[in-house]
Amino acid sequence: MPKDTSIKSVLIIGSGPIVIGQACEFDYAGSQSARSIREEGIEVILINSNPATIMTDPSMADHIYLKPLTTKSIIEILKAHPQIDSVLPTMGGQTALNLCLEADEKGIWADFGVKMIGVDVNAINITEDREQFKQLLKKINVPSAPAEICTSYLRGKEIAQEFGFPLVIRPSFTLGGTGAAIVYKKEDFNELLTRGLEASPIHEVLIDKALMGWKEYELELLRDKNDNVVIICSIENMDPMGIHTGDSITVAPAMTLSDRTFQRMRDYAILMMRSIGNFAGGCNVQFAVSPDEKEDIVAIEINPRVSRSSALASKATGYPIAKIASKLALGYYLDELQNQITKSTSALFEPTLDYVIVKIPRWNFDKFEGADRTLGLQMKSVGEVMGIGRSFQEALHKATQSLEIKRNGLGADGKGYTNYEQIIEKLTYASWDRVFVIYDAIALGIPLSRIHEITKIDMWFLKQYEELYTLEKEISNYKIDSLPREILLEAKQKGFADRQIAHMMGCLESQVHTLRMDMNINRVFKLVDTCAAEFKAKTPYYYSTFEAEIEKADGTRYVDNESIVTDKKKIVVLGSGPNRIGQGIEFDYSCVHGVLAAKECGYETIMINCNPETVSTDFDTADKLYFEPVFWEHIYDIIQHEKPEGVIVQLGGQTALKLAEKLSKYGIKIIGTSFDALDLAEDRGRFSELLTELDIPFPQFGIAETADEASALADTLDFPLLIRPSYVLGGQGMKIVINKQELEEHVINLLKTIPGNKLLLDHYLDGAIEAEADAICDGENVYIIGIMEHIEPCGVHSGDSNATLPPFNLGELVMQQIKDHTKKIALALRTVGLINIQFAIKDEIVYIIEANPRASRTVPFIAKAYGEPYVNYATKVMLGHNKVTDFTFNPQLKGYAIKQPVFSFSKFHNVNKALGPEMKSTGESILFIDDLKDDQFYELYSRRKMYLSK
Repeated sequence: MPKDTSIKSVLIIGSGPIVIGQACEFDYAGSQSARSIREEGIEVILINSNPATIMTDPSMADHIYLKPLTTKSIIEILKAHPQIDSVLPTMGGQTALNLCLEADEKGIWADFGVKMIGVDVNAINITEDREQFKQLLKKINVPSAPAEICTSYLRGKEIAQEFGFPLVIRPSFTLGGTGAAIVYKKEDFNELLTRGLEASPIHEVLIDKALMGWKEYELELLRDKNDNVVIICSIENMDPMGIHTGDSITVAPAMTLSDRTFQRMRDYAILMMRSIGNFAGGCNVQFAVSPDEKEDIVAIEINPRVSRSSALASKATGYPIAKIASKLALGYYLDELQNQITKSTSALFEPTLDYVIVKIPRWNFDKFEGADRTLGLQMKSVGEVMGIGRSFQEALHKATQSLEIKRNGLGADGKGYTNYEQIIEKLTYASWDRVFVIYDAIALGIPLSRIHEITKIDMWFLKQYEELYTLEKEISNYKIDSLPREILLEAKQKGFADRQIAHMMGCLESQVHTLRMDMNINRVFKLVDTCAAEFKAKTPYYYSTFEAEIEKADGTRYVDNESIVTDKKKIVVLGSGPNRIGQGIEFDYSCVHGVLAAKECGYETIMINCNPETVSTDFDTADKLYFEPVFWEHIYDIIQHEKPEGVIVQLGGQTALKLAEKLSKYGIKIIGTSFDALDLAEDRGRFSELLTELDIPFPQFGIAETADEASALADTLDFPLLIRPSYVLGGQGMKIVINKQELEEHVINLLKTIPGNKLLLDHYLDGAIEAEADAICDGENVYIIGIMEHIEPCGVHSGDSNATLPPFNLGELVMQQIKDHTKKIALALRTVGLINIQFAIKDEIVYIIEANPRASRTVPFIAKAYGEPYVNYATKVMLGHNKVTDFTFNPQLKGYAIKQPVFSFSKFHNVNKALGPEMKSTGESILFIDDLKDDQFYELYSRRKMYLSK
């Protein structure tokens, strides 16, 4: 049956602001879905409240509503668009599903004649309601853990008495494991049960026997209305049961599963999917497997929607799950659709991988003072990275190099733990850095059997680690001039970075790189093609690896490089790496627009990024995608291979910016603002000299490198003082101190965590108003795209402030100073592209806090509020293709747009919620108001000082 021709107009519900447990993987799914449906000539109307994403870009849908995700907004949209006949709720995570159910219960869909596609209410209810799900598994003979439903405190105690400890508490209808917990001892049960019952919107939890130490697996499936089912990807969690899959290190394809058990798991997954009702689209099924020879299988849960793992599975296989799932929701069968990668085979096939994927989550515990850092059933990570390699070891190394936590991979960087007690504790209570600690434990001589006994991580993975350490020890016996070629090649094939190998031999990274070049050990690039090269792939999506040379019959030797370099002019865009607090999806938005603008200027575009959740790493965003760590060695090798005209660094946040110095040193052209100008803005000493020359005021400040210097400075600067390290993003390590004792404590702490960093001490302008401006500059002309005033006082990080566009109470004199300062600074820094400047206003004087000549967090917000493609314009200016004066700016905004930060404090109990100079929000939403009499504005303004901490 071809598509349902009655569908003419579809409403897609987005997932709202980014929170822990629901991040930009749904933005990726929603963007792909909207494009997929519009390809069919069907109108798409989209609702989402997140301004930072590509999904809410005007180019994505026919009508976009940046509105709160409530049934009130749904009714407004349905009244404005009576032609809407269908709603697709499976692309927006739990938020979209819950909103869709609420609208269904209120009869909204029935009132407006809208049908749900891609899933039906029964499928959602069966899979989300723990009791119904348990009964379903029983009916279809799929094994499940002993479990009981509980809706009261008393019933919970009875179940606990019956099962004994450890137990698992899982609330119904929540996302990211919210409220879930493992209860090890009786004393903790009451508190954790209460928390679970409160977390569930229907105040219901499932209490089940904890399958601690069992292995955990996920299968990603697609099903069409004709009951065709394909398994896109098998994913194995390296961490056993007890850690949320979003916080687990995961590997694809599954590594330690016997074929017999895998076939059983497939059968169970297909049976479960077929038994949850009328359902066409993507689905994620989770299983536990006993770690003995029997390999007993137990079903954990099924999600009838695209999930976090769907984004990972899409990037891992090259199979665009959200795109195909959307077509299936329209009625297509799998065998009617084309494989998007080969363009010559059908979508009714199961991808085959001839490489290994490793995903590692990225945490931000440093932002949540007092948070419990052990990992458990409630997800705590804010982002993730993915490494692709020819072996598990290479992929694992690439993933650890992608994390951007100042590690060069596993071991061999002098940063490992060496204390026995500390290592045992970190293994026992799963910590965020356990992926590194396993290596440290092996290096310390702790037997694999003991590590396995503590962590229950499968012995196969531990042996892979052991092999890496054995190789490190072997290399350490050599010097740079005596290292044999075969050992260096093996180290590279196993993912060791040049700088790790240099550390092992006590030499420089550049010496190892030179030796590699001399020995002809070069990185080769392979296609991600969904079919292990059985069919020719048309999609330029690459990863790197190292290969032994192949010898032909005539004696010539070569390595097989699948990335063919064209003779077109090329531009590389550096991505922003993993999502984290301070650097989120807004930089991915900028990167995607940068790529599209460079294409419009006639360049071949090359994207380098390692984040599986984003649109920038979609297989058809750039002309060529290198799914690689945003890590110097990888980038340099790609640049050597492709020889681009230059590299755009100002769209990928601090990640890309930090590489500007290296690029400049190696003679690689930086497109737009030069490295020297970027550095001048970061170097507080040089920047303040520039401001003095320009006669622009800034708060008194000094630079200290020791606690003594800081103390001496405090005598001249006056408290309160704002302390911050140089070259950081998201206000990392910033704090306001009010006396010498606080000053000393914080300085000592900072120098311990960021050694060798210069600390800036500013006199904090107490009670000042904060504002910021974003502008585009071509070196001669400056256009200010937006000026925003923060509702909270100066001292709350700009990313955590509610901010209004345009400002709501800055007088003409202040506004003129802001405009004059912005233009002067942009020109003095010789900015080519974007710049963001932050101001503090006190007694009608505008002081400069900082200037960032790059895309900022607020650019997508301003672009959405005014309906203008500012990143497109800025990129064309960077490329020298246009001057600022070539564009006709026509911002459209009635009233005010307010940027509202969203926090994920609910994931961390007993955490300090006070706001200060260090950013803590995980996402943001946009609120449009007609005037300042609006109740929502009044409420925000009245609470503006509530959470300010010093």
